[in-house]
Amino acid sequence: MTQHTLRESPLHTEHENLGASFTAFGPWNMPLKYASELDEHRAVRSAAGLFDLSHMGEVRVTGRDAGAFLDYALISQLSTLAVGRAKYSMIVNEQGGILDDLISYRLGENEFLVVPNAGNTATVLQALQERAEGFDVVVGDESTATALIAIQGPKSLDILLPLVDEEDKNDVRDAKYYSAVMATVAGVDALVARTGYTGEDGFELYLPNIDATGLWNKLLDAGAGQGLLPCGLAARDSLRLEAGMPLYGNELSTELTPRDAGMGGLIGKEKEDFVGKAAIEAQEKPTRLRRGLTSEGRRAARAGAKLYDAEGNEVGEITSGQPSPTLGYPIALAYLDRDQAEPGTELEVDIRGKRYPFTVVKPPFYERDN
Repeated sequence: MTQHTLRESPLHTEHENLGASFTAFGPWNMPLKYASELDEHRAVRSAAGLFDLSHMGEVRVTGRDAGAFLDYALISQLSTLAVGRAKYSMIVNEQGGILDDLISYRLGENEFLVVPNAGNTATVLQALQERAEGFDVVVGDESTATALIAIQGPKSLDILLPLVDEEDKNDVRDAKYYSAVMATVAGVDALVARTGYTGEDGFELYLPNIDATGLWNKLLDAGAGQGLLPCGLAARDSLRLEAGMPLYGNELSTELTPRDAGMGGLIGKEKEDFVGKAAIEAQEKPTRLRRGLTSEGRRAARAGAKLYDAEGNEVGEITSGQPSPTLGYPIALAYLDRDQAEPGTELEVDIRGKRYPFTVVKPPFYERDN
């Protein structure tokens, strides 16, 4: 797909005015960085960063059977989720392969908002529509009409709260992690979710496209004296890697089941049935485990690099890797043979034909102070 055919965010002109460099991300043309991705990364860790996530999908599920339907369509139990709370889950195919990892918000007794990843929105929407047969639900795609702006970092609440209407301030201030409230922010009605993909405290705001530019600029103005920077996909990737969060296409794919990815705990234990259940239950114990790797050296391992044990046997493969801006040394996620996955195990990574020492650790690499 050529650059000129890529979809553009409702904030595209604002990104151009800020001097953003763009990159293709699925079918979208999105900001990669504005000036320095390292500065953007560090702003999120020390103050706050503002992200345009309008490429993400938004699928609204409504109807009397909404909870039961999502119990069947996804691997987790959504029918018992309290109104106003969110759950991280996965949708798999009949063979148990991961189609996507996603977040679902329960907005009402019979209403959910399901948020798939940008490149998987069409696949998830089709799967949900097909699985809706026999359920009293409506599956509606609101992706092209919805903007998503995220503010992430330790100062995110301080920057956001003055823009929130007085009557909504307590709801936003008191929102728990993985919850969402409706609030008026800078005159805009938005779903304000305390979720994110950076390892920091923060909020994700869902709102109509037409209101995106005004809110984006008011947030930038509100954070100008507090260290807030606009941030692109490069910083988002390095932040999520430090937090040990998987990325679809790297750590997750249709070739892997939730158990293969070490995320079998997401499967609802009380559910009678869901798509892919039989295949997952029939699966033998995975031969490889997802683990972290660190190095005292300076060379970073990248996705696709092979891992070797002391005898020179190939024992795994890197799925994501780069130098950690926060920690100052290389970090990586990988799938390793079970007998090499114990934290503290010393391995070697092939980086451009030369092998470098790395040590197995259990992610996350970085955790914020609470």
